[in-house]
Amino acid sequence: MPDRGYRPSSKDPLLILAMDHRASFGRSLFNVHDDQPDAAQVAAMEAAKRLIYAGLARARGRLPGGQAGVLVDERYGLDVAEAARRDGVLLAMPVERSGRDWFELEWGDDWLEHVTARRPDFAKVLVRDNPAFPPGRREQQLRELSVVSGALRELGVPLLYELLVPATDGQLAAAGGAAGAYDREVRPGLVIQVIADNQAAGVEPAIWKVEGLETAGAARAVVTQIRAGGRDDVLAIVLGRDAPADRLDHWLEVAGPVDGFAGFAIGRSIWEDPIAGRGNGSISEEAAIAQIAERYLDFAGRYCAASGATPAVR
Repeated sequence: MPDRGYRPSSKDPLLILAMDHRASFGRSLFNVHDDQPDAAQVAAMEAAKRLIYAGLARARGRLPGGQAGVLVDERYGLDVAEAARRDGVLLAMPVERSGRDWFELEWGDDWLEHVTARRPDFAKVLVRDNPAFPPGRREQQLRELSVVSGALRELGVPLLYELLVPATDGQLAAAGGAAGAYDREVRPGLVIQVIADNQAAGVEPAIWKVEGLETAGAARAVVTQIRAGGRDDVLAIVLGRDAPADRLDHWLEVAGPVDGFAGFAIGRSIWEDPIAGRGNGSISEEAAIAQIAERYLDFAGRYCAASGATPAVR
């Protein structure tokens, strides 16, 4: 864990505003084609990320508990990373290439030099996996992730592992074709198996960032797996998955009381609409910042109420 005298917990959670989106950020909000922005689009995306961070900065002093964090990319968010360092906001930065189905490193063989230069509190990987995916491709991905995990461990930078487990056609059909039924009945077991496969391959995150779980039993089962084999200090946080607010509220209420869950990392559900509104001129910069701050505080309040967190004195 970062050596700042702070370790996330259910009573003192890490509340991350995620904005490390790159390919999808440009495509959905700035009309970027093939992830090849022109200079004006780059400037607009950099400005948007500064605006999102302004919302977080405004909200920090009103947090009902926990610690503010930001997950931001080097490509469009260096100003934000520098501001987070200056302001004492915990900083996570991705090392994976954006918009890929399988894990790839953003900077190839030079990836560790970037981590060393930026020295984030956490280095993040985004991984899509499912035990039903092609075995050979899964094995290759696990080997690559093991190398990343080991290198980060030697460097002393904790790994934040964002895990998405998309349904195969067969799994979705087995759940009656309903995404909600897949999330409730099928996905928890797959998440546990993928975590176990990573552990067996030598991948050792400090924090697992997992899709929201529908029941407390599923949340406890995930914690049991992430802490298997003496991994007693490993934690989980809830990712947003661009879900509607009511779905996210439920996920936070489920995870909050479960020992081993210690916060969230939510992005588009907080800032996508305000950034779109700012881009089309329907709202002012001040209104966008205020909306981002309030949405972040709403989720923070929901999580802290569920977990029993109270403002910490540091």
